[in-house]
Amino acid sequence: MSAYGDAPLIVPRGPVDAVMRAPGSKSITNRALLAAALARGPSTLRGALVAEDAAVMVRALERLGASVGPRAADATTIDVEGVGGRWPASGAELDLALSGTSLRFLTAAVALGTGTFRLDGTERMRERPVGDLVAALRRLGVRVSAAGGDRFPPVVVHADGLPGGSTQVAGDRSSQFLSGLLLAGPCARAPISVEVVGELQSRPFVDLTLRVMADFGVEVSRHGYERFDVAPGAYRARTYEVEGDAMAAGYAWGVAAITGGRVRVENVGAGSTQGDTALLDVLETMGCEVERGAGVSTLVGPAGGRLRGGTFDLNDLPDQAQTLAVLALAADAPVEIVRVANLRIKETDRIRAVATELRKLGASVDERDDGLRIRPLERPPGPTTIDTYGDHRMAMAFAVAGARWPGIRIRDPGCVAKTYPTFFDDLRAWGVGVTPG
Repeated sequence: MSAYGDAPLIVPRGPVDAVMRAPGSKSITNRALLAAALARGPSTLRGALVAEDAAVMVRALERLGASVGPRAADATTIDVEGVGGRWPASGAELDLALSGTSLRFLTAAVALGTGTFRLDGTERMRERPVGDLVAALRRLGVRVSAAGGDRFPPVVVHADGLPGGSTQVAGDRSSQFLSGLLLAGPCARAPISVEVVGELQSRPFVDLTLRVMADFGVEVSRHGYERFDVAPGAYRARTYEVEGDAMAAGYAWGVAAITGGRVRVENVGAGSTQGDTALLDVLETMGCEVERGAGVSTLVGPAGGRLRGGTFDLNDLPDQAQTLAVLALAADAPVEIVRVANLRIKETDRIRAVATELRKLGASVDERDDGLRIRPLERPPGPTTIDTYGDHRMAMAFAVAGARWPGIRIRDPGCVAKTYPTFFDDLRAWGVGVTPG
């Protein structure tokens, strides 16, 4: 059970005025952990995420034979002794819980080893597609199978090294399939060429993958977002700084926006490699004042938290859609969120879940195949308990609503441990009340 009980009450206390440091980026942490584990020699990650998703990756890499461990004095510093591109373990059972990045990245990466590797997770993970990645690996000569007609985990890889060659991957489901292939590519026996079929979703996450690979010494030749070529090579061990998580910062920006307050984030700003920082551009369009500095951002919400409506394409930052949907309740006109169809295959069907919970608060919501149209609230919501569906981002996004309107409770607050275990503590530090319930 969470320290805040089963359903804490979020208590508005007016405009916030806060300074925060976001936890380490989950997306960067898990990419850097894998690159460091595949390098030869010791690496050190500083500022890494301390949360379930990162812990899942650490445990898996240890089972594969890498030495990975947070320092006792500072859990955000992780020492990694890399394996030089070949896993020592002759097979392993990997429980990846609900970490989609871990399962998809490692499905490709375990092919570098020798032996049988089985990758599995929670019941919801077994509903999240992996078929496109399975098919792509088969084209590269990997013996791999998955449940449900090769569509879903568990995945079994009979590995004997990654041969290399040419393959295709669908772009319209998850960019994690492509990222997994790219991250494993330098350690293959021959060059790998990956063609993307259809429009690639969440392109900034692929850019992030390429940036982390380059930081660890591997350059990828690319032709836009249509083809990527990876030559055999080696990751270089190094000391690596993980920047703050833009998704986590997004909740603080959202609280400032909806309360007409101010928040300064001291480790996410100009020069960030994360596409989720584009939420600042969206909030600026909605009437917020935004100041960007080197690694620093400050957002001031409009007086009274009255935001402007509009249509927003969040294809490049789909994980910010839940926060924006909540902010839409305080807008002066409808907010339409488009091109986020892949939210339906996340920790829950996020489009359906968001629509359901917004309606509990009294909102009029149109649910589309690839997004939502939300009309602003005509009156403050009454007391409401929000269901979170075991999804950390549902809990954090709807807590933003509680910073504006009284009576909102968040069921299963412990689910935030997946990526942001201190979220409710930080919410209090920003000036919002949290009463255990």
